Amino acid sequence: MNIKILGAFAAVALLAACSSDDKTATTSTTNSSSATSGIVSGSQEDLVANVGDRVFYDVNKSALKTEGKATLDRQAAWLAKWAKNNVQVAGNCDERGTSEFNIALGNRRAKASKDYLVAMGVAGTRISTISYGKDRPVALGSNEQAWMQNRNAITSVK
Repeated sequence: MNIKILGAFAAVALLAACSSDDKTATTSTTNSSSATSGIVSGSQEDLVANVGDRVFYDVNKSALKTEGKATLDRQAAWLAKWAKNNVQVAGNCDERGTSEFNIALGNRRAKASKDYLVAMGVAGTRISTISYGKDRPVALGSNEQAWMQNRNAITSVK
């Protein structure tokens, strides 16, 4: 008789545990996609995943391309939504050229991205710029594929 009672209690406990897991699963599926993916809204991860954090440039150029403007349009909208966030735009270059040339080119690239964001309504006081020249490559290698990835301006939440 005691075994039957213990078995009944075990079955009830098992069913209770299953039913509370169902409530948890239902709750988590109703949260936003950012919450279920572990990305905090308004964070650097949110910017990267949902907007894009980098703009790419042609060789020795700082003029924005169509794709870059589209990325910056999304960044401006994101910054309007997250008005308390400040950002830094870092200009980068590929490994070719002198350090001095690449620092200056990185400055022009960062400034071009900042100027575009300001033109789209983002307060200039929310955006700082820096140039790393060729000192912080995102892709290693001495080939066109790596160089294309390293000619960029990267926006980071500060």
